[in-house]
Amino acid sequence: MTEFLPIIMALAGLALLPFVAMMVTSFAKFVIVLGLLRQALGLQQVPPNMVVNGIALVMTLYVMAPVLMQANDNIRERARGGQMSFKKVDDIGTAYDAVAVPLREFLLKHSEERDRLFFMRSASKLWPPERAQNLREDDMLVLVPGFTVSELTAAFKTGFILYLAFLLVDLIVANILLALGMSMVSPTIISVPFKLLLFVALDGWARLLQGLVLGYA
Repeated sequence: MTEFLPIIMALAGLALLPFVAMMVTSFAKFVIVLGLLRQALGLQQVPPNMVVNGIALVMTLYVMAPVLMQANDNIRERARGGQMSFKKVDDIGTAYDAVAVPLREFLLKHSEERDRLFFMRSASKLWPPERAQNLREDDMLVLVPGFTVSELTAAFKTGFILYLAFLLVDLIVANILLALGMSMVSPTIISVPFKLLLFVALDGWARLLQGLVLGYA
């Protein structure tokens, strides 16, 4: 039974992988920004959710590639050094340490200091004193929620700017229709093609995705 325990734990880890991918990668930020963009354009199901998630997944793999490659190199190095055999329960902890090193650097770089300090201060109120005293700013229990809050904040800031730009188009179209006495015509019918034309003319997809990717430079 003991020899099957690593396999069982590995399968349990794979089941939690989607949740982990959303919390410790750039996936959530890409999905939120693309979803807000779709609403700002006035499009309900274009692009469809599958396409939005696919774009976010591809961009996330690109952004996280250095972390994944470094983690893979660490695991290979420890396997060659005999520290891992993938047959013992302790190997799971060794694999976690190998992955945690580059991931910790990524989370520390792309999380705001104020968010990390908030969770540090909150631990002293919510946790037992002896546990809170041992908590460090680079612990995963601080980095993961701090990174999540930072990503959500950055995503909604970007979404606000997108909304503001397209809101101006809606207001201009609505005022023109009102001035022409066409108050019975829905401004959305006229504004959506103009917003699409503006977005395409400005090469919006490339600029938006490139800006999001370079935000992790």
